[in-house]
Amino acid sequence: MTESKSFKTLIEILLSAIAVVVLANMLPGIYVNSFLTAIVVAAVLILLNLFVKPLLIIFTLPVTIFTFGLFLLVINALIIMICDALVSGFRVDGFWYALLFSVLLSILQSVLFALTKKKSE
Repeated sequence: MTESKSFKTLIEILLSAIAVVVLANMLPGIYVNSFLTAIVVAAVLILLNLFVKPLLIIFTLPVTIFTFGLFLLVINALIIMICDALVSGFRVDGFWYALLFSVLLSILQSVLFALTKKKSE
């Protein structure tokens, strides 16, 4: 059972890396040096979403409630900008590109993960 969970995680990282490369080629303010860098970006984003994002949500809970959850988009953009600072070879040209990238990445990941779920069933 652990092997299947780790295999699924590896597939999700690779699909996320593909999404990062596709979006970097579409958006003018997002740059990725190579597919290996995209894999690192995908892995770092998973770790940031696992450890840092919950802390940011807790610290900004009043603002998030006041904005009816829309502040979560800002938190997602901040996670992308933190990833930009941590991964060399990945660059985001500002907050608005990070916001657009995070929204499009979420949509693209949802589509890709749904396609793999249907195939495995």
